[in-house]
Amino acid sequence: MKTTEKAKEIGKEAMALYPIGIVAELIGITDQTLRLYEKHGLIKPARRNKNRYYSENDVKWLTCVRDLIHRKKISIEGIKKLLEYAPCWEITDCSQDKRAVCSAYIDKGKPCWEMNKTICKRESGKVCDECVVYLARNSKTKPEKRPKG
Repeated sequence: MKTTEKAKEIGKEAMALYPIGIVAELIGITDQTLRLYEKHGLIKPARRNKNRYYSENDVKWLTCVRDLIHRKKISIEGIKKLLEYAPCWEITDCSQDKRAVCSAYIDKGKPCWEMNKTICKRESGKVCDECVVYLARNSKTKPEKRPKG
């Protein structure tokens, strides 16, 4: 697959197209469960006209969350704790100066995308939906750290 084709495919997967009812049906959970996951910061759906919309990446992540809860018997709090083991500042290799003023670094109990939808936009120009940290939660492998220096 060519680089441009791959970029288009990644962009398509990140497009928030599916309303909450469709996603709930696809995954086999209720609308209320999706709202609960959102309340706990496990997902951040796009909002249009007060309605929630989910991307293919969101559906993949929600399927993973459902599997962790129902098959692996991991609680929502347990999942949140697991997410803390791959903090965004380690993946993106933020400097100590950036960390000192970053709300996601200061409040380590929440994933960065729960803190502010555009927390890293100042530096990278990307919103969470395009960020490697946010997208990595859909991946089966941890993204490689960039070499220091």
